[in-house]
Amino acid sequence: MMMLIKVDRDNTGKHIYQQIYLEMKKSILANKLAPGEKLPSKRKLAQELGVSNNSVTNAYEQLLAEGYIYTVERKGYYVEDIKQFMSLQEFSMRPDFPDDLKEKETYEDDKEGWISLSHMSTDLSIFPFKAWMKCERMAIKHHKKELSEISHPQGPYLVRQTIARLIAVSRGVVCEPEQVIIGPGTQPLLWQIMNMLPSGITTAIENPGYSRLYQQLKDTNHQVAPISLDDKGIDVKEVKELNPNLLIITPSHQFPTGIIMPISKRMELLNWAVNQENTYIIEDDYDSEFKYGTDNIPSLQSLDRHQRVIYTGTFSKTMMPGLRVSYFVLPPALLREYRRKYSSWIQGSNVLSLYTLHYFIETGEYAKHIKRMNNSYEEKRELLVEELKRKFKKDIHIKDIRAGLHFLAEFKTNKTYEEVAQLAKNKKLELYPLTRFMLKEEQVDRGNKIVLVLGFANISREEIPEAVERLYEILKED
Repeated sequence: MMMLIKVDRDNTGKHIYQQIYLEMKKSILANKLAPGEKLPSKRKLAQELGVSNNSVTNAYEQLLAEGYIYTVERKGYYVEDIKQFMSLQEFSMRPDFPDDLKEKETYEDDKEGWISLSHMSTDLSIFPFKAWMKCERMAIKHHKKELSEISHPQGPYLVRQTIARLIAVSRGVVCEPEQVIIGPGTQPLLWQIMNMLPSGITTAIENPGYSRLYQQLKDTNHQVAPISLDDKGIDVKEVKELNPNLLIITPSHQFPTGIIMPISKRMELLNWAVNQENTYIIEDDYDSEFKYGTDNIPSLQSLDRHQRVIYTGTFSKTMMPGLRVSYFVLPPALLREYRRKYSSWIQGSNVLSLYTLHYFIETGEYAKHIKRMNNSYEEKRELLVEELKRKFKKDIHIKDIRAGLHFLAEFKTNKTYEEVAQLAKNKKLELYPLTRFMLKEEQVDRGNKIVLVLGFANISREEIPEAVERLYEILKED
């Protein structure tokens, strides 16, 4: 049997064996080679095509691996009977992809001229990458065995031990390394917790608050209720009226208002939780490392003597969002249930990054980095506040809480939130209104005012005057 196969020796895109493989596959799918038909021997086909035996061998082996042909010992290769398979025409056609699912690739040129007042970004311009890479080399040198294996579901014990020591010193958190659960973000960790709890429980979350978490909670089988704030944080009266099974709060720097919850309200919440059966408080300590002019506020968990607080932290703000390392500290009762349910769980964070983080902390580089970033962020924060006050004068009120990486600013303007969003896009100024974080669909009474959440982490000092100028044009000019 003569095989009609064309081999293009000048084709640099495909090796000869790949060309033979593709031609034979097309012939099989088009029924040009019938099921059960014997194929030429490797040596004979190589002679016909004027190619090496290895090229034909590799082509046959690939067809055999994919199931297009089969072999009979001492007899040779035969065409497989592929029943009810698509026709050659259908096989060759690329299916249409829905337009609504297509993504537009972002290029650096698309970001040209943009200035960010985002609350989500961090400043990587002075991140000690050399020190980080040195710690990564240490991780590779000392943990080759661990890197070749699947890690503990909660993360490597050594790293959990380091995190437990870190938050004990910086936040007063009382825990053992066994209580630390490491994961690739707050959302997947929260998903695990929610799947441990009985279906139908009620969860409460601050309003305004994290819209992403709120949407995630709504997508579960649990009831979720937004609870409003007063001038000291979440409204405890509403909490007691609702009496949720799970309460999610940001007491050290409420997101997005920046309110720091006083000790009196913290104790009131702890007393409420301990008097309810199977009730827990999730304390999200997302950016408590950044305080300007005063010491850090002790965590709510440090006051808890009845193990009702689930403490959660992240390295996204202190390091970089792309690192994807967050952690929960579980009370023993929940830890026991976690281990029962997730004993087969595969750790989701990059284990090399976790060991690198361990050495970054242990060598003192992390502490130096936090001190450096605190100084830098404080300077940028003060410059932004001064420039805003200079430009807007009496038409601005800043909620001046000296913590975190953002603050609220209220502006007098006739513009609507929708108009501001479009003008900001036109002016290439990234900013976010408070309405983005309102969890209830309710009419906002603006009163010729709007409130913006202004971040200062990812803006350079030199960009601040231009950012304020663009903001002024957006809000004040006709």
